[in-house]
Amino acid sequence: MRWDSLFNDMESQFAEGDRLSLEAEVTERARIETAAVHLADRLRGSLGAHVAVHLACRTVFEGTLSHAGADALVLNEARHQVLIPYAAAARYVGLGRLSVGEPSVVRRGIGLSHALRGLARDRAQLTVTLRGGSAQDSGLLGVIDRVGRDFFDLASLSVGEARRASQVKQVSSIPFGALGAIRSPRT
Repeated sequence: MRWDSLFNDMESQFAEGDRLSLEAEVTERARIETAAVHLADRLRGSLGAHVAVHLACRTVFEGTLSHAGADALVLNEARHQVLIPYAAAARYVGLGRLSVGEPSVVRRGIGLSHALRGLARDRAQLTVTLRGGSAQDSGLLGVIDRVGRDFFDLASLSVGEARRASQVKQVSSIPFGALGAIRSPRT
């Protein structure tokens, strides 16, 4: 009887050691998987969720996350869409725990410059928020004239005016690195 107790105790210790070893291995694998997750994949896992994006300049945009691209996301507000480069965000609130990789090689290559060229082509009037965020830079109103490799030109207009040479107040060249967000009307 004493031997039975000793063997049962040893068996329990081995079983507990195996269980702890398995738990440690599962935990380590989860850490390794999490370390490989990109922010864009995490955002893609939250498509359709209500998200708040806090910019470094203290501006906050809230809306439904509708797109997570290679280097920028799009939020749908009630009457506007907001394009926000990942580099401009200080934090995100409302993301789920799911991560989804981008299966399309083509979509992985579509970046901020492609989106800005689309806005320039549409000649849509929009509001630009800069990352540096002074009061006068919090809402530059205008139309994107052209997009370079790492900058875009914004022709400043008054509210409701069409883009005509005589209506342009000034043209600002804005480096991509200075861009906080672009808000445009939903169509």
